[in-house]
Amino acid sequence: MSVASARPTEAGRSVPSRPGAVVAVLALAGITVSLMQTLVIPIVPELPSYLHASASDAAWAVTATLLAAAVATPVAGRLGDMFGKRRLLLVSLVLLVAGSVVCALSDALVPMIVGRALQGLAAAVVPLGISIMRDELPPERLAGSTR
Repeated sequence: MSVASARPTEAGRSVPSRPGAVVAVLALAGITVSLMQTLVIPIVPELPSYLHASASDAAWAVTATLLAAAVATPVAGRLGDMFGKRRLLLVSLVLLVAGSVVCALSDALVPMIVGRALQGLAAAVVPLGISIMRDELPPERLAGSTR
């Protein structure tokens, strides 16, 4: 997330000229992912009738998200260190959008589970965002940003 108009610090790393924008964008991404993770919870009682499935099968719409998030978070963190945190953050957000589109267009159980699993893969946005803030913001701004 380096910015063309970054200013160098004493430690030699660059700090974005607008750290507030970095915090705002990452906070919005984190809130969006959190909302998508929990959005299905209020309709869990109606999911079996919406998806023409049993209640135990429809519960996989929630479970698939949690399983995908549990796997994707550490893997995406490592891949972010290897290939770039910003790149992995954007890939995670693309997976979130793709999963949301699949869920919105599904009227059967399997597409809903696939879409929810894609949404679960985007759970890595939160730790990637925190890591990006630690890299991009000056130390005096970190305490207020990560609370």
